[in-house]
Amino acid sequence: MLVQVATVSAEVSRVWLTHQSPDPSKVVVSWQTAEPGPSVVEFGTSAALGEMVSVEGSRTLHHVEIPLSEKDTVYHYRVRSGSQESAVATFKGYPTKELRIGVVANLRADAKIDLSALRKDDVHLFLSSGDTAMQYQFCEENQPECVGSHGTLVDTQAELFRSTPFLPTLGNLDRKIRPKSDGPENPAYEIAATAYRSFFALPGKEWIWSFAIPDFDLQLVSVDMNHTGDFGTPDQSCHPFGADSEQLAWYRGVMEATKAGQVVTLFGETGSRVRNHAGGEWKRLIAKGTMAISGEAYHAERTMVDGLPYYNTSVRGNGTFGVDPEHDFIDPAGGYLLLTLDRASGRMKVTVKALDGRILDEQTIEKKTR
Repeated sequence: MLVQVATVSAEVSRVWLTHQSPDPSKVVVSWQTAEPGPSVVEFGTSAALGEMVSVEGSRTLHHVEIPLSEKDTVYHYRVRSGSQESAVATFKGYPTKELRIGVVANLRADAKIDLSALRKDDVHLFLSSGDTAMQYQFCEENQPECVGSHGTLVDTQAELFRSTPFLPTLGNLDRKIRPKSDGPENPAYEIAATAYRSFFALPGKEWIWSFAIPDFDLQLVSVDMNHTGDFGTPDQSCHPFGADSEQLAWYRGVMEATKAGQVVTLFGETGSRVRNHAGGEWKRLIAKGTMAISGEAYHAERTMVDGLPYYNTSVRGNGTFGVDPEHDFIDPAGGYLLLTLDRASGRMKVTVKALDGRILDEQTIEKKTR
């Protein structure tokens, strides 16, 4: 007698999107599976899908880069790994007229932050300016390769992460491997940020990255500065940033070579600290762009420095530290930034929003002529 055994598919629910190429013509689909297996993404501009990219081998953490040939359209996709597969999800291809970008900081995975207002803004790209997840929070102490905290974070905003490409900026908490340092042999932070870099497929070195959207004359640049006052101590939490550092040399090369009219620099330290580093060289180079965004302090803030705006944003509202003494606008509310770029004019509107969607501040930034 022939016995037929039904094949049961396990559902894959932890899925997120990023970019590892420095331009928007490709997107990386990432997911985790309970059992190891190959990596397959089926995708297309309709629910029928029709295209496929696969990566051989066996793994539980999957990253597959797929090409994006259409703009102003909705992509449908599904991931598979053996008998494990996801439901069909969607994301927007990049636009040709108006680009919307959401920027948050201090998301972490210890509480569900209500980002329904950000989802209503229907952004094409989602950024962080530091502290995306507290690395050790859902891991054992001193496990630099554990991605449990980053995975838990994705679960708290599952729909947003599977429908919007995400480019995070590295913060101190993203590499914190124990609650507190115990001398130089047991530091609190793993500078290399192994888990963060393995979980998020990002451009370049990943701990620093640059991403351009040429249609909107935009370049985004993310650097690794956070808790810089602890540099050189057992509590050091970022790569070197001094005058002779690899990081500053890389940033100088990016900022001196860019032809973009709108250039945004992101970091996890307060703007007032960053402006003073390397004898003011960071300030000089940031000024070659059009704005800077920090995620260190827990409040909304805008500071104008020689005509260039420095913003701070945080989804956690508690404006009791890190206030820029030169600020022009400040609000203790937790919130986010909405960047809206108009292709025809080249202008960028920067809207500071509370988590309930209220507009707290709004400015328009003209593009630079190179």
